[in-house]
Amino acid sequence: MSLTGAVPPELKIEVEKKPEQTTVHCAGRITSGTAEMLKGIVRPVISEAKRVVLSLTDVSFLDSSGLGTIVGLWVSAKKAKCDLKIVNANKRIIDLFLMSNLAPILEGHKEFLGMTPD
Repeated sequence: MSLTGAVPPELKIEVEKKPEQTTVHCAGRITSGTAEMLKGIVRPVISEAKRVVLSLTDVSFLDSSGLGTIVGLWVSAKKAKCDLKIVNANKRIIDLFLMSNLAPILEGHKEFLGMTPD
């Protein structure tokens, strides 16, 4: 039995560079199978930019490996004096950050964090 057609990637990443910030748009699933790809794309961006926004608008699933990768990228950004922000995560992903005590790295989700928006 042979399979015809390519299997769509689990994670699609687009990098949008602007003078004020670089935005990394993610779509799909951030899992143990895709975390290395995310890391490989975002790490070089961190070394080039002062502000990186990781947009999770179209991310449907984040497992513990994906969460660990995002935390690792955030730590790398801090060491490089780069401001890494996570935006547009769905409620399930926000809850994962809250349960992991990682809420401070989320931006734009103050209503979920029990804070009032600025």
